[in-house]
Amino acid sequence: MRVLFVMFDTLNRRSLQCYGGNTVKTPNFNRLASRSVVFDTHYVGSLPCMPARREMMTGRYNFLHRSWGPLEPFDHALPELLYQSKGVYSHLCTDHLHYWDDGGSTYHNRFDSYDLIRGNQGDPWKAVVAPDEAAWKEKYHPVQLRTERRNVFRRDMINREFIKTPEDYPAAKTFQAGLEFLERNKDADNWFLQIETFDPHEPFDVPAMWRADYPTHYRGPTLDWPPYGPVHETPDEVAELRANYAATLAHCDHQLGRVLDFLDRHDMWKDTAVLMTTDHGFLLGEQDLWGKCLMPVYNEVAHIPLTLWHPAHAARAGQRRTALTQTIDLVPTFLDMFGVPAPAEVQGRSLLPVVDDPDARIREFGLYGQHGCAINVTDGRYTLFYYPPDINGGDLYNYTLMPTHLKRRFSVAELQGATLAPPFDFTQGVPLLKVPCDEKSPVYNFLGSGVQIDCRTRLYDLQEDPGQLHPIEAPAIRDRLLDELVALMRANDAPAEAYRRFGLPARTAGHTA
Repeated sequence: MRVLFVMFDTLNRRSLQCYGGNTVKTPNFNRLASRSVVFDTHYVGSLPCMPARREMMTGRYNFLHRSWGPLEPFDHALPELLYQSKGVYSHLCTDHLHYWDDGGSTYHNRFDSYDLIRGNQGDPWKAVVAPDEAAWKEKYHPVQLRTERRNVFRRDMINREFIKTPEDYPAAKTFQAGLEFLERNKDADNWFLQIETFDPHEPFDVPAMWRADYPTHYRGPTLDWPPYGPVHETPDEVAELRANYAATLAHCDHQLGRVLDFLDRHDMWKDTAVLMTTDHGFLLGEQDLWGKCLMPVYNEVAHIPLTLWHPAHAARAGQRRTALTQTIDLVPTFLDMFGVPAPAEVQGRSLLPVVDDPDARIREFGLYGQHGCAINVTDGRYTLFYYPPDINGGDLYNYTLMPTHLKRRFSVAELQGATLAPPFDFTQGVPLLKVPCDEKSPVYNFLGSGVQIDCRTRLYDLQEDPGQLHPIEAPAIRDRLLDELVALMRANDAPAEAYRRFGLPARTAGHTA
């Protein structure tokens, strides 16, 4: 068995033609979808980037217990499970810069080997002590012009000076590395290859030729990095940002096509499974908002694409599935492909029964969210965004043995409040640090509770209101979803204080600390 896992970051489901999109040309995503089973009700779990990847490694929710961080010592990681059980060789090709940040440094080391492609976004790649800042002021829109040392915008502007040709772009290099693995190992068996590009994540910077199909009336300096939060830009600026996303996605489509061509050329479909998905989507002005993390987890972010080809289910090619699935289901699916049983703490379920049977269901409800923010629940028809009565009311902790945030270690100030908590049911008997997540934490006012906007609990009917524009009042439906939310918290051994924080004393059960 050979498995190819192709992952894009910030891949908008609604922008893909195979999901009804009409703003971007995506012929190769269409091509893959026509061969695969397409999942129509696939949702995120934990947000954003590395929390999602922890789920892709462990098969269980991350956001109930900690914010962005590394794999923990007690985590069973997918590549290691494959190797230990079946001797599967695993390789990662990626330009996702967060793998070499403090908060992601334990992920790529779980693979047998890896290619880390440098230069994307704020990667501290090229050393330029005194860049031409005057030229930057002419070249870049003020919204993405930063000159402070160690700022991601500054690093991005430096990196772009060294990306000269289409082949220099990190996404192109990432897929080239994947193709080199395939060329060397096309006749070998028992491998798992993950080709993962940061694109189409912002900044939406790709070779100029990819913008030809997406013209705008904008004539200002480079504007390809939308600021997270409410839309304040002019209509022409909004159009420019969206066009740059479209061009970046079209470039991703081209790179995907290179891989599909290779599989065609070498007749690899007969014994190679291919799964394609993303970690989350992105608001491109919908809800009058840009980005993610600061606002409710609307479906533009939460409802994501997934396609799956498996040679044993070739007769299912081109079919679609409505079953509710989530990111946590990837691990048990990959393990199932190699005949490896999932560890007891894995909460996801294999997708292969759903591939085989259009009527199969592996869950009725799913949780999703970001640490310190709302807990969201869906049954595929309704979505409930459930906020605590006071988003800044405390009773919030990070549980970890790996005290690093996205780009830094936990501060001494926040660690001074740490205590030792008893094990959770998934920590293999290991106690954890229980660290208050408040204003002393660098993440609190960056991605966490301190920067949230519009913290109103609300319920949407996706069948009647797919754009989630009109919350409904339906107490019976709300209570049913809330009961299932609590049941899922209990099943995931949520911390005791989480029930207090969300005002759920009557339903409390589970972990005590």
